[in-house]
Amino acid sequence: MLQFFSASTRMVNSRRAIAECLEAALGEGDTDCDLVIIHASLGHDYPALLAETRQLAPSARVVGNSCCGIVGREGVSESMKDLAIMAVRGASEMAVAAVDGIYGHNSFEKAAEMAAQLKAANSGVNMVFLMASGIDIADDRCIAGIESVFGPQVTIFGATSADNMKGIASFQMVDDQVFEHAAYAVGFADPSLEVITQATHGFVAVGEPLVVTRSEGNRILELDGRPAWGEYTRRLALPESASCGDTIPIGALAERLSPELAAEYGNDHILRVVTKRDPDGAMHYATTCPEGTRLWLTVRDEDRIFNDMDRMMDQMVARIAGREIVAVFHADCLARGRFLFNRVMKEELVGRMQFPLSHDGQVPPWLGMYGFGEFARLGGDNEYHNYTTAIYALCRDQAA
Repeated sequence: MLQFFSASTRMVNSRRAIAECLEAALGEGDTDCDLVIIHASLGHDYPALLAETRQLAPSARVVGNSCCGIVGREGVSESMKDLAIMAVRGASEMAVAAVDGIYGHNSFEKAAEMAAQLKAANSGVNMVFLMASGIDIADDRCIAGIESVFGPQVTIFGATSADNMKGIASFQMVDDQVFEHAAYAVGFADPSLEVITQATHGFVAVGEPLVVTRSEGNRILELDGRPAWGEYTRRLALPESASCGDTIPIGALAERLSPELAAEYGNDHILRVVTKRDPDGAMHYATTCPEGTRLWLTVRDEDRIFNDMDRMMDQMVARIAGREIVAVFHADCLARGRFLFNRVMKEELVGRMQFPLSHDGQVPPWLGMYGFGEFARLGGDNEYHNYTTAIYALCRDQAA
């Protein structure tokens, strides 16, 4: 039976930070386990984190990724020295796999390769925690690749790694190595567990849509018959010399959902982010984007962000139906929260998501991060989202 333990810190020294987290999560003197998942901001020394984890948890597989802030049961932090972990015990009921060199053009093949590794290691896997490079992959093709091995019934949850919202480079960690274009997956195979996933954003589409007039996979080459980046930045009232870091906070692009999916989502549109531009003016979209796709610019609606969050949490509590929450994984976007003093404040939003999932005032083991995108089900299917809060609650029947 899988057991989960979490901790987070803002300590500057990377070795001391991981030691503090392992001791807080597992107890001083007994920090060995079977898996450690690390979310760490860019200010940390990633090789040092891995080396110290190996020293203190010699039996563990270690995976991790860069992010631009963390959320733990201790709260939210957005410094350059954030660190959060989830430690897991129960080696027979999980498996770890990873691939390097994943890009937009090979996302399906690489994800299928990784899924095949998982299935070979543990055929009982029924849910997959996925963390992939956050800059230039086709996330819908990653989903399709995993489903080609496990089928659409496997629930995929997780996120894409991030830098400090500049869209330059993000990092992934697997055992003793640090990568820039990798993905890792953790397959859980505890038959007593179910993962409940849901996402919400609260942004509103505005104006006339941009139309994709030329594209290749997840690269948009032209919008409205003009070079994509130039037209995109023109509509955002930014100079063409703007970076992805300039556009990410204000440049969410919206695709219209079907009426059925919109009713479930609580919004007429699903959002996408642009995390990379090419010198020729092409821009990398988060998913494949066929010609003819209509894309709306959006604005954040603060009241809707909070109201939709409350609606989502009510729905999740109803779906959990009194079962024990053994762990919560969480992926979020920095653009969400209460805007105050030229800064988006996250504490209230995090409180609204953690309180409904707490028991006797105790937040369950919680591993959250601010990244570039989120995987959560929509309409019964695995889906990729941007600019959302996505919650993944692992639940166990009390009788199990």
